[in-house]
Amino acid sequence: MRLLAIILAVLAFAAPASAQRDPILVPEVSQDEVQVRQGFTGTELLLFGAVLDPSGMRAARDYDIVVVLKGPSFPIRVREKEQIGGIWINAEDTAFRSAPSYFAVASSSPIGSIVDERTAAIFEFGTDFIQLSPTGVIDPAEQMRFRDGLVDLRTRQGLFSQDSGGVEVREGVLYQARIDLPSSVQTGIYTAETFAVTDGRVVASAVARVEVRKVGFERLVETFSQAQPFFYGLVAIFLSVGMGWLAGRLFSNS
Repeated sequence: MRLLAIILAVLAFAAPASAQRDPILVPEVSQDEVQVRQGFTGTELLLFGAVLDPSGMRAARDYDIVVVLKGPSFPIRVREKEQIGGIWINAEDTAFRSAPSYFAVASSSPIGSIVDERTAAIFEFGTDFIQLSPTGVIDPAEQMRFRDGLVDLRTRQGLFSQDSGGVEVREGVLYQARIDLPSSVQTGIYTAETFAVTDGRVVASAVARVEVRKVGFERLVETFSQAQPFFYGLVAIFLSVGMGWLAGRLFSNS
C-alpha cells in the first residue's frame, strides 16, 4: 500500500515539477513507530521510495542513492583503558557534546566512487565522517583517536554500520534499503535522510522519521525512573538486595 502511495505521489509531483532541474525524492519507511517491549530482539527497517526527474515519471538519468539513519544524540565521555600491573584502569579521556546513539549508512555504490571526501564529510556519508563536537581544547590527533575508539566500540555493539551496497535501485526510479536496529537501541526520534547523487554532487535530499519508544512494563519503568529518580534508585537497591538474599537462601538449602 505504501509503495502504491509513493507512485501516486510521484504522479502528483510530475506535472508541477517540470520547471525544476533537480530530481524529487519521495521517501518512506516500513514502519514509522518501533515499539520496544519485553523480549524485544531488534527489528529491520525497510527504507524505500522513488526518485523522480522533473522532466517525467522515469528519471532521465541514473542517480546514486545514499541513506543515512541517525538516532538521538547525547553528550558522551570516552575513556581510554590502560593496563598497569595486570590491572586495567581508566587513563586519558575526552568528552563530546553530541554523539549519535545510532548511526547507519547504506548506499547504492561505494561512497568513495560517488563523492569526494569533502562532500562525504559535509553530509556524513559513512562512519569515518560522523560529526562530533569535542568539549574544550583537544589536539586534533587525540580527537581523532578517541573518535575512532568510539566508532569502533559502537560498531562492535551493532549501533554503527555502513553498507556500500545496501541500497537497491530499480529501473532508475524505485529504491530500497534494509537496515537493522539492534535490541540495545535508544528510544527517541530517528531520522532517515535520503540523498540523490550524480556527478559527485548531492542534487536532492528528503527526510523521513521513525519513533522508537518503549511500551508496556518497560515504558512504566522508564517513566517512573525519570519522574522519581530517587525512589527508583531505592527500589533498584531493595530489589538487588532481595534477589541476592533469595538466591543465598535457595543455594544454602540445596
